[in-house]
Amino acid sequence: MNAVKALITGIILGMMLMGHPSQLLAQQETEEPISLRSSKVDWSKTTEHETRIKGQRVPYTTTVGNQPVWNEDGKPIASLFYTYYERSDVDDHSRRPLVISFNGGPGSASVWMHIGYTGPKMLNIDEEGFPLQPYGVKDNPHSILDVADIVFVNPVNVAFSRILDEETKRETFFGVNADVEYLADWIDTFVSRQNRWPSPKYLIGESYGTTRVSGLANRLQSSHWMYLNGVILVSPTGLGIDREGPVEDALPLPYFTATAWYHEALDNSFQQQDLDDILPEVEAFTINEYIPALAKGGFIEEAEKQRIAEQVSEYSGIDKQAILDRNLRISTSFFWKELLRDEGLTVGRLDSRYRGVDRENGGERYDFDPALSAWNHAFTPAINHYLRSELGYETDLQYWTFGPVHPWDRTRNNTGEELREAMAQNPFLQVMIQSGYYDGGTNYFDAKYTMWNLDPSGKLTDRLSFKGYRSGHMMYLRAEDLESSNEDIRTFIEASIPEEDLPAKY
Repeated sequence: MNAVKALITGIILGMMLMGHPSQLLAQQETEEPISLRSSKVDWSKTTEHETRIKGQRVPYTTTVGNQPVWNEDGKPIASLFYTYYERSDVDDHSRRPLVISFNGGPGSASVWMHIGYTGPKMLNIDEEGFPLQPYGVKDNPHSILDVADIVFVNPVNVAFSRILDEETKRETFFGVNADVEYLADWIDTFVSRQNRWPSPKYLIGESYGTTRVSGLANRLQSSHWMYLNGVILVSPTGLGIDREGPVEDALPLPYFTATAWYHEALDNSFQQQDLDDILPEVEAFTINEYIPALAKGGFIEEAEKQRIAEQVSEYSGIDKQAILDRNLRISTSFFWKELLRDEGLTVGRLDSRYRGVDRENGGERYDFDPALSAWNHAFTPAINHYLRSELGYETDLQYWTFGPVHPWDRTRNNTGEELREAMAQNPFLQVMIQSGYYDGGTNYFDAKYTMWNLDPSGKLTDRLSFKGYRSGHMMYLRAEDLESSNEDIRTFIEASIPEEDLPAKY
């Protein structure tokens, strides 16, 4: 009889493990939630998997869960949803890097970098990043999981993260500094629970997530005594660094050039050159001639005005008269509408390789961003299926790809200075910026300007680096850049871990 029971048990277990594309090997679950319609408060479920990265077998565990945010009285006021990947054949985690990943918005879930970039699963898209059906995910052979563990964190009111206490004021969560404060507390708890205090630690943020992680680097260091090895800024914002006026107006020009070159909208003399040969010339013109010309305002000499307009037209693919009509300034919204107007097309904001069609060919701005519309096609169905069906996260809550977080308090944004302070006080801390040349939302030359002006003293330049890619805001959606950008992160991590027993000093 015992033999029969054992046989039946074996058959059931075998059926449970057969046919799963992720090779599900085991499960561990804590605290079953009371209701699928309510937010999980403090809960996790762990499954075991394996994949191949750069041809190497990598076994790993995946933990989906919720961890609370507490108020000063110890009451849970919110619960954050996270997905944590940990390589499972590592015995000593004291030298194993931990990467803490945030997307932006504010109000955006971590879905983008989770199944688009660094995680062990990637979106089903074509080589250039356009959506394909059926929607879903596949193994990511370029994930950084071979060299670092990764946790993808969703702030309040995105993904499955929710406010628990209706009496808690929304200002507790929704603002530049409030966001940093509660997330630093959350990270402290997570690192403690996972026993990762000895590990080299990294923050990576995309778009507004770069504002978030720049502030977190200083907050973690100054209030939690958690010192980082690196911060990775993917498609960074301005980080509160001043650039209003002529500088802000001029900085998009090299991005205009890159986009016009991609769409073959430049004159033959430029179109026949490689992008890497053109951009340094345009960057030099922007800094040395374009900004000074705009600074002269209405007092610029007519001859210089004509010359600048002619040059900007050649570099941007926009008609000279349109530039003169706008006092030498081209807004990005006008550029997206104007560049391919003769073809009845618009270009995307977040990735200007994408083309769209509007109701009317006239006007100063497009009807929609064709890049974002294309991405929404694929990401939301894929992440819902992956989390619910493959990882077993059971809930009837809607996955908020974009959640209700507004109004957002943007005052006192000194995150760039906070990052500089963290670097100055921590000789081990290094920063890498990654930008796509075709990103019109956070253009690559603006990112370079941020890097140049992050530390006016010039004493930290050896710990600041920039990487550019022939893609857009999410450069990793293009297959070639997915490989190279992950390799750049891998190299950055390995280079920023000091030799054992090397003192942190100047």
